[in-house]
Amino acid sequence: MSVESAVAAPIAKTVPTERVHHGDVFVDEYEWLRDKEDPEVISHLQAENAYTEAQTAHLQGLREKIFEEIKSRTQETDLSVPTRMGEFWYYSRSYEGKQYGVHCRCPIASGAAEGIDAWTPPRLEVDSEIPGEQVLLDSNELAAGHAYFALGAFSVSHDGNLLAYSVDTVGDERYTLRFKDLRTGEPLADEIAGTAPGATWSLDGSHVFYQTVDESWRPDTVWRHRLGTATEADVKVFHEPDERYWVSIGSTRSEKYLMIWVGSKITTEGWVLESDNPEGDFRIIMPRREGVEYSAEHAVIGGEDRFLILHNDVVDGVKAENFVLAEAPVADPSNLTLLIGHRDDVRLEDVDAFADHLVLSYRREALTRVAVWSLTDSGYGERRELEFDLELFAVGSGANPEWTQPTLRIGLTSFITPMQVFDYVPATGALLLRKEQPVLGGYDANDYAQHRDWAIAEDGTRIPISLVWKKGAVAEGQPNPLLLYGYGSYEASMDPSFSVARLSLLDRGMVFAVAHVRGGGEMGRLWYENGKTLTKKNTFTDFVACARHLIDTGRTAPDRLVADGGSAGGLLMGAVANLAPELFQGILANVPFVDPLTSILDPSLPLTVIEWDEWGNPLADKDVYQYMKSYSPYENVEAKDYPAILAVTSLNDTRVLYVEPAKWVAKLRATKTGDAPLLLKTEMSAGHGGVSGRYEKWKEVAFEHAWVLDTVGLADE
Repeated sequence: MSVESAVAAPIAKTVPTERVHHGDVFVDEYEWLRDKEDPEVISHLQAENAYTEAQTAHLQGLREKIFEEIKSRTQETDLSVPTRMGEFWYYSRSYEGKQYGVHCRCPIASGAAEGIDAWTPPRLEVDSEIPGEQVLLDSNELAAGHAYFALGAFSVSHDGNLLAYSVDTVGDERYTLRFKDLRTGEPLADEIAGTAPGATWSLDGSHVFYQTVDESWRPDTVWRHRLGTATEADVKVFHEPDERYWVSIGSTRSEKYLMIWVGSKITTEGWVLESDNPEGDFRIIMPRREGVEYSAEHAVIGGEDRFLILHNDVVDGVKAENFVLAEAPVADPSNLTLLIGHRDDVRLEDVDAFADHLVLSYRREALTRVAVWSLTDSGYGERRELEFDLELFAVGSGANPEWTQPTLRIGLTSFITPMQVFDYVPATGALLLRKEQPVLGGYDANDYAQHRDWAIAEDGTRIPISLVWKKGAVAEGQPNPLLLYGYGSYEASMDPSFSVARLSLLDRGMVFAVAHVRGGGEMGRLWYENGKTLTKKNTFTDFVACARHLIDTGRTAPDRLVADGGSAGGLLMGAVANLAPELFQGILANVPFVDPLTSILDPSLPLTVIEWDEWGNPLADKDVYQYMKSYSPYENVEAKDYPAILAVTSLNDTRVLYVEPAKWVAKLRATKTGDAPLLLKTEMSAGHGGVSGRYEKWKEVAFEHAWVLDTVGLADE
């Protein structure tokens, strides 16, 4: 609702700047907002914040109420389920009143049982002393005195004696890597600034491998550091000059190999080195070929070292879009033998190898699946898919660091099922519940319902929609307030998940829905391919089709419907605001990518070049330029009525720069008609993930939820 305020809506000055490409001249009047070192830019953002606060001041009580609801439903002092690694059980703690987690471990009890019993995690109680407990890292201590904090690397050496960890206290995703001797609790003198998150130990703990980023925030180089030596002596192990590729490093679960992975959006390449030879030279697994993606997992099959290779190369004359699984000798990785062939309805996503079994992760019918494939002395045994009695769910492997373990840690959740942690026993098929996320205040899943619906897109494609609501809180046979979420990029799948915070919407009579639009990965690789580059508009029209379907079937109505999306999902929000503003009462856009053409045209900006495989290269291709310009939210703002809009961004975001929503809101305010409120909220000390600290995140969620409820007239519920 619009609220009269003594604070006037900020009107950004106009400074016409010409952008000329392919003979097209675009006059950008708000590009001056890009210079965050300019005091006038900061003053404008602060004025927008003041206006937003004034326009939403009447919601302060509701914000506080929602925050307290989230807090009261959360077991603030808690422990994770311990994970066995080496001679210890590792777990994390949270404490009431503290923003961040605490990483701990305790020794495996001497004289511990054998077999499955030895892998039964100890039942640790929050208010009981844990024998031998060791605090490895307290993020609250590291965050003290900083407005922002993020933990990057957290990696224990194979012998359990050393810890490598990295921190970011600015929000720019550049971390400082430090080390700790866990035997004494003392920090080591080694310190490496400006790293990417992550650290990988050599087998003997003498070396650690880490990555650095280039000026565009792209991890491009792997370094080897010998503990106790100066950073200047670190060895550059691998460098990738092609700006389309990101570099990562890790080790196999077997601990036998180190692996460097080089990946663009459409092509990968792996390099391998024996872990016990950290100063050796990495060798290529299979050379990169444009458009071919693969991964390699070390397994021992019938006593022989093998690489299990998941790939989307051509098989029998047909490209395996949804990937196939093959095996190859470690000494000859190109000599592939097919294990699991291609299926149009199953997208293979991952394979994890253990001493006695393999774990396959895949998706079918827009839901994740997990299967366990036993290994025998001669090769492969029985393959068994885990089944769950839920219409909608998400399942996946959890922390399973050990090569030889008789259990498999998995996680299961749904829109109505708090996260459940199980240990699956491959030998017997037993599924042992270790913990369910506690929801305080008497939560009962039977009070809520979840359902899969389908909309029909403009081209006849069926688009899945997931819905969740509270029974009895929504009106039967008439439109209800509904929050419709969408993303639709990078093959990211918006799988069912439980949210404590969402209960504050559901309990007030709001329906929550997810539009699984093309550009995501819910329905397989082609679902992604048909929502990127020159088919990107399918993402936007699919979302509109879902909104129309929910209206036409009586689930909701335009004056009761709010759209929600963030980052690339914020691009979706900006696009549908231009395409079909009449369908929505409000639009919530978090760190929205609403000026994509300006960003993708500038290769000096963080992440631009690697994004060309996702959106196309408008610098080199006129058709891509014209196509992107035809849907870019910023370029297509018109003099028409728009719904209420709340855009949320962060000043230090390195992925979607604050300037995009700032320019978008400025242009909307100068151009649109009608009196629907238009708000911009900038977090002045955070990055792409928003504020840090759980209580601060809850406050931000409460702010957004209060705005959503107010927009559909539920603020007094």
